This record gives sequence, structure tokens and C-alpha cells, in this order.
Amino acid sequence: MTSYTSPVGQEPQRRSRPLWLRSLITTVCIIAALFVIELIDAATRYDLDSNGIEPRQVDGLDGILWAPMLHADWEHLFANLMPGAVLCFLVLMTQRFLVVTGVIWVISGLGVWLFAAPYSITVGASGIIFGWLTFLIVRGLFNRDLWQILGGVVLFLIYGSILWGVLPTNPLVSWQAHLFGAIAGVLAAWFLAARDRKKRQRTVTPGVAS
Repeated sequence: MTSYTSPVGQEPQRRSRPLWLRSLITTVCIIAALFVIELIDAATRYDLDSNGIEPRQVDGLDGILWAPMLHADWEHLFANLMPGAVLCFLVLMTQRFLVVTGVIWVISGLGVWLFAAPYSITVGASGIIFGWLTFLIVRGLFNRDLWQILGGVVLFLIYGSILWGVLPTNPLVSWQAHLFGAIAGVLAAWFLAARDRKKRQRTVTPGVAS
């Protein structure tokens, strides 16, 4: 056994977990939280679903906050689970998860609140999923990064078919959440790329003419 004595007044530095591991752990925690919520929802005979988004009702605005965490039933949850888990992990790997998800969450929810059918209640994380997908597909174009563009092409080939969900083909599916989520993902990619360019420009020291 080898002992180590740190310098006086200093503590040995702990190795931080790699990004992929932190992203995986966070994804698993999010999935676990959704399962717990759905268990509670099922146990209360899906009473929690009444907290979804009620279009154009002032008291339904708070549904924007709760809707992505609620699902109509287990089938609904499992339908979102696989693409949601993969895309969640990939967005976490970009280290832009909070900003991207926040933008998508709000814009997707507002789109549902403004344009969904009257007297309906919308729940589900699909708006977030559509936003994550479009963000990952287009961010390389805004960042002018070849590897990100190639990654976006691969994702489009794998999951691009689900983007047909932005069209009003099924009255029981919220195409509004899908459409505005997808738009929000593009806006998030554009916003972050523009912000990063401004940061890089500020760090460049201008030359001095003599």
C-alpha cells in the first residue's frame, strides 16, 4: 500500500468523472424520474395528467412547466423513451443541455398553449425530443463544424422520419408540440452558435497600428 501526504493546507484533488459517464448518469436519473412520476400518475388514476397544457386558459399556463414530465399512459412513456434517452445523452455531451432544453421547453409549450385544439390537455415529452433532434441535426451548420455536420447527417438518417410528426396527421397527437419543439431546437442551435462567435471575437486582441 502506498500512502500519500498532501502539502500542508492542501487536499488531494479528486479525479472528475469523464463527460460521457456524467451524461449517462444524468440520462438514467431523468429516465428514473419519469418512471417514478408515471407510477404516481397511474396510482392516482392518471389524475396528474390534468396538470398538462390547457390551450388559451390562463390557469393552464403552468402546464407548460409540468407537461413534458407527464404521459398519458405507460405506452405513451415507452414510445418516447428510446429516442428520448439517446438524444438526451447526446445533448448532455454537448455541454449545452440546460440552455437548449430550457429554450425548447418554453417555446414548445407556448406553441401548444396558443394553437392546440380547445378543451384539450396536452402532456408528454415529445416536444422536447423533437427539439433535441433538430438541435443536434443543425448545430454543425451554425457552428461550421464538419464533425458536427456529419453527426447531424447520421442522426437524420436514423431518426429523421419522426420529423413527419410536425404535420397534423393524427388528431390524438400534439403536432403543435412537435412543430414548435423542432423550431425551438433550430433557434437554440442558432442562438448558441451566435453567442459563441461573439465570445471568440471578444477574446481576439485587436492589432495596434504603428
